[in-house]
Amino acid sequence: MTSQIRRSANSITDNLAEGSGRATHLDKAKFTNISYTSALETINHLVGAYDLKYISEDKYTKLRISLDEIINKLNSLYKYQLKDEQNLKDKI
Repeated sequence: MTSQIRRSANSITDNLAEGSGRATHLDKAKFTNISYTSALETINHLVGAYDLKYISEDKYTKLRISLDEIINKLNSLYKYQLKDEQNLKDKI
């Protein structure tokens, strides 16, 4: 379970990094969405860890609050990227 949590949590930032190199906001939005789903996957793993009593309620709550903040920010970024269709090439 630890490796699954690490993998899905790392996937959040890995996909943001990969998307940041894309030329259009629409391309970036694809990777932001993947980051969002990785954050949801991480929550799922945390719920499992809590249910199996691998982590305390306090630890689960702190991690869940952090993930909720990340998810809200990813959602805002995703909406912005879909709204702003200007290409990187157009800005140069």
